[in-house]
Order: sequence, then C-alpha cells, then structure tokens
Amino acid sequence: MADLMQKVWQDLAPPNRILMGPGPSNVDPRVLRVMTHQPVGHLDPEFLNVMDEVREGLRRLFRTGNGLTFPISGTGSAGMEASLANLIEDGDKVLVFVKGYFGDRIAQMAKRLGAEVVVVEQEWGKAFDPDDACEAIRQHKPKVVAIVHAETSTGVLQPVEEIARCVREVDAILVLDTVTSLGGVPVLVDDWCIDVSYSATQKCVGAPPGLAPVTFNSRAVKFLQMRKSPCKSWYFDALLVKTYWGEDRAYHHTAPINMVFALREALRLIEEEGLENRWERHRVNGQALAAGLEGMGMTLLVSEPEQRLPVLTTVLVPEGVDEAHVRLRLLNEFHLEIGAGLGPLKGKVWRFGLMGYSCQKRNVFLALSALGAILREEGFLCDVESGIAAAQEVYQNFSTVAVEV
Repeated sequence: MADLMQKVWQDLAPPNRILMGPGPSNVDPRVLRVMTHQPVGHLDPEFLNVMDEVREGLRRLFRTGNGLTFPISGTGSAGMEASLANLIEDGDKVLVFVKGYFGDRIAQMAKRLGAEVVVVEQEWGKAFDPDDACEAIRQHKPKVVAIVHAETSTGVLQPVEEIARCVREVDAILVLDTVTSLGGVPVLVDDWCIDVSYSATQKCVGAPPGLAPVTFNSRAVKFLQMRKSPCKSWYFDALLVKTYWGEDRAYHHTAPINMVFALREALRLIEEEGLENRWERHRVNGQALAAGLEGMGMTLLVSEPEQRLPVLTTVLVPEGVDEAHVRLRLLNEFHLEIGAGLGPLKGKVWRFGLMGYSCQKRNVFLALSALGAILREEGFLCDVESGIAAAQEVYQNFSTVAVEV
C-alpha cells in the first residue's frame, strides 16, 4: 500500500540548457510566450483563421503552391509515417536511399506498411552521386522513391534536383525528408519537383516538438485518390485530415491548439527575418563552427565541404577520449547539450546542431571554447586559440550577414 500513498509533487524546474544537439533546439521567447495563451476550441472561428495563416506560411516556407499543405499533429517521425502510409499499398515497390539512421527508419516504416522495399545504401558521411542514384531508379522503376535531404545522423546535405528529374522519368513519386533542413537551408519544393515532403517544428523551423509540416503536390494527391484500398492509418489519412485543415472544416481530431499557436509565431518570425537571410545565418554560423573545429585540430566526418550540412556538424571523437564523458561535462559545466553518434557512428562522433534560435554566433564561440577547455583537461592537446581565430575569420569574411537573432 505504500506505493499508493500520495506523491509529494515539487514545482517543475527544468534546467536552462543551450541546445546544440540534433534537436530539439532552443526556442525564441516570443514563440514560448504565445503558448501561454488559453486554448480555444479547435473549430473556433478565431482558431480557423490561425490555421489559415499556418497553411499559407508553410507554403511559403516550403516554397510551394501545394493546396494540401498542413502540419501533422505529431513529431517528425509522424510526418515520415504519414507521408509513407498515404502513398504505399501492399506490394508496392519503394526505393529508399539510405546514407544514415533516418534513411534506414524510412525503409523500416515502408516494410511495415507492406511495401517491397529496395534499399540503396551509401557509406555514412557521404552524399549519393546523382548519376548512381538515377541508375538505381531506372533499374528498379519503383512506385515511390524516398530520400533524406539533410541526414541528421551524419550531417550530410544531399543534392536532390537531378534525382527528382529521374524519379519523374519513371513516373514515380518522390518523398523528401526535410526534418533538419526546412527553415535552415534552401528547400524549394516546386522548383525541385518534389511530390511529398515532411518536416518537424523543433529544429530550424523554431518551435517546440509536436507538429510535422507536410506538403503533397497534385501528382501525389492523384495517387491518394487512385488508391485501391484506404490508407492503413485513419489518423494520418491525408484526404481525411484535409477535411479539417481544408475548406470543409469538418471535425477530424482535436488539434494541439497551443502548438499551432507556436508554429504560427515561428512562421511569423521566419518571415520577419526573411527566409533567405535565415538561410545565410545558418550557412555562415555553420561554416564558422566547422572552421573552428578543424582549426582546433579536430576531424569532421563529412570530408567534402560542399556536402556538409551547415545546420548540423559531425566531428570525429579523438582517439583515447571518452565521448560520453565529454558530453556529460559540457552538460554539467556549461549547460551545453550536443548529440552523440547513432548506429555505426555510436561512440565515434559528436553532433553539433545550429538550428533556429540556437543558431547564433555566441553559441559557436561557446561550443568551441567549452569543448576545447574540456578536451585539454581530458588529455587531447587541441589548439583552441587557432580554432577561435578560424571561426572569427569566417565571420570577418561575411561581416554583412546577421548571425544573431
């Protein structure tokens, strides 16, 4: 009976961390402030107006005119599953390009949905050569092709325009994971001929975790309408959700009202900054961090600079250094969170995120100086001063770019 005694609850007091891992990222106080509003009904006329603003803002963020654009009530993996569940029927051939942990997750989901999955795998830390990717697409002629634009586990940015053209050649549907890229690097859904894309709010978009923006173009909608069987997921059925987020305003589910408020404010702040300016802020801060780490004597996982994702940088753990101990010291001594490696990279890399509100010059210098101080104490003789100087040189070269928000 002792276990049933009333618990003595304490006030919730989470620590104030500087989030520089693979997500979530820190959130602008203005976004947090709107979440304190009392919720309204999910069909309240005022909330329907907010929904309209969010849909329009997401279209501008995705750079698309797609009518079927809305946020899934769930995190990024919900967006992934919704995108796949709407397109896949039993026995459909799905080609998945895997160059990291989240490409593999796509393949696992597709198998559970009954697809015949063809996996084309690339060494983690490399991008796919478009010619090789196109050869695989032409050879297998799948119904659906899926690829991760910005692989969170490795820090690789995948060029997709040529791959998208090859997908059209075989009349397939292209699904693009933009969980880590949307709002931080260019994502041009219409220009690149992307059929379906999904993302998440907690990274470069600049809101807390809880919503997954998705967009389906007219080709994808025709696929949904021509299905032989209903979508296996009732909750994620895009044509059903459309009746709520579209013009019908029919009840489907109770949206997370205050998260929609947060996304609306995050979209407002993106447009206040200017999307191109935001891309530049992420690019320059990411380049400065990479230069600083290399200047300290560290080795980056992604060897080709043009393939590096500016919003997430992976660095190899020096030989003889306890990677988990260093991360714990950063957390305890500097309140700085960075990410560990996943899958085959577990214990081998650190992942530094510069996304959304976390993407600021001050955080770049904090990360470099804090990591350098700890590594020296751990026995790795890194050159902190040279690292700081290398990062500063990048900022001097791009002195007209606003790198703080």
